[in-house]
Amino acid sequence: MAKTSSEKRVAAAGTVVLRPAADGEPEVLLVHRPRYNDWSLPKGKIDPDEYLAGCAVRETQEESAVDVRLGLPLNRISYPVAGGTKTVSYWLARAVGEGIHKPDDEVDEVLWLPASEALEQVTYDDERPLITQALELPDDTTPLVILRHGKAMLRAHWSGRDRARTLDERGRRQSRLLVPLLEAFGVGRLASSNAVRCMKTLQPYAKAHRLEVEGWSTLTEEEGEKSPKAVITLTKRLAHQAVESGVPLAICGHRPVLPLMLEALGIPARPLQPGATFVAHLGPSANVLAVEVHKPRI
Repeated sequence: MAKTSSEKRVAAAGTVVLRPAADGEPEVLLVHRPRYNDWSLPKGKIDPDEYLAGCAVRETQEESAVDVRLGLPLNRISYPVAGGTKTVSYWLARAVGEGIHKPDDEVDEVLWLPASEALEQVTYDDERPLITQALELPDDTTPLVILRHGKAMLRAHWSGRDRARTLDERGRRQSRLLVPLLEAFGVGRLASSNAVRCMKTLQPYAKAHRLEVEGWSTLTEEEGEKSPKAVITLTKRLAHQAVESGVPLAICGHRPVLPLMLEALGIPARPLQPGATFVAHLGPSANVLAVEVHKPRI
């Protein structure tokens, strides 16, 4: 039956969280919801202006008190809800911290189970393939986020040097909303064109995590278009440094330069709106194993 325009569509996100165990079989995080009397993967509905990746991390923490860093994206599942359809996006995730969960009306019990037991314990048939998929994927990838700066003041309304042109109000909001997205992937290093609008896009995250934004003139529009090989060389070098250090990296650039940055990673170019991001998951040799695109929320 065709969907009607009035059908409600609910977006949600969740995780398959793995942690190593002494016997070698990974453990999987499951939560028990008393309202439904079910055992399931952590998940929940997206908040207004929230990125799905940020939602996945937030919901996992709220339901289990486990802090996670996202890895490779997993499949989505959809199922009917009252008045429409809910679609849940999942990520493989690694636990990076764990507090004490206080039982409540939403989740009253949290369990780490060996993967074989988790596959039997989970209530829903459509969540079992997600666990299997997560177990088959590498969990030691390094995220590299490439983003276009937030919405900037129009060139026609700016009388100074273009490199000094800054973000407008929408761009400033976009930069603030990027904070939980970058946190979801554990970004620990920031690089950028040294144009003001790029540096400002990363500034809220830098301030929140006490990081410096490394400014590169090579990535500016003026120099990047003149020296494309330099952009490609720099991007490759930064990608290899991220993998070697294991520290996820975010790089902010401009519309004309982004195709060169993507080319350096072997990713086909595509248009990005101001404030949009690519997340490339890098393997041991800085090879790209998966790519996500996150459109700006405003």
